[in-house]
Amino acid sequence: MPRNESRKSRVSRHLGAPDRTWSDKRLIRGCLNGDDRAWSALIEKYKNLIYSIPVKYGAGPEDAADIFQSVCLELFNELPRLRKQEAFRSWLITVTAHQSFQWKRRTRRRAEDEQSPADQDMLETEPGPDLVEQVEREQVLRDAIAELPPRCQDMITMLFFREPQLPYRDVAQQLGLAVGSIGFIRGRCLKRLQRLLEDRGF
Repeated sequence: MPRNESRKSRVSRHLGAPDRTWSDKRLIRGCLNGDDRAWSALIEKYKNLIYSIPVKYGAGPEDAADIFQSVCLELFNELPRLRKQEAFRSWLITVTAHQSFQWKRRTRRRAEDEQSPADQDMLETEPGPDLVEQVEREQVLRDAIAELPPRCQDMITMLFFREPQLPYRDVAQQLGLAVGSIGFIRGRCLKRLQRLLEDRGF
């Protein structure tokens, strides 16, 4: 997560504006009341989840972006009719997985001869509970990281979610820290993250 996003999140919390750390019910209530900031926060909270699913189906950046836009449109249209707000995350995963599945099936039809047997086996199966569980766990991790202090968010992102992984020297330079302090701060941040994950039953 870029540092400017962390600062924006911190300012939003201070001002009481809708924030990705709000519960789904609270954000949905804001969306239904016409609060554009709640809609932005809801998308910010789940954008990585939405993008991750088409990628698991083999979509490239452009196709994943198209699926993302399609899911957001369906979300906008269906949100007022969503009966079980507590099941919003599962509903969103199912919708995104289904659209990704349909994209993959269309792709197979256009280039069936180029598909490997493994691809064809996956294509013939609708999204199952294993995919839902995997994506749920990934989102729990994202939500927990979002509740960390900004410096911990930045450090964990740099150390564990960058490709290629950044060396301590580069992390220290970007965060304005001494190289020798990175290991100690990293340990404290990971302990905080572990507590947040344990609270969520991770």
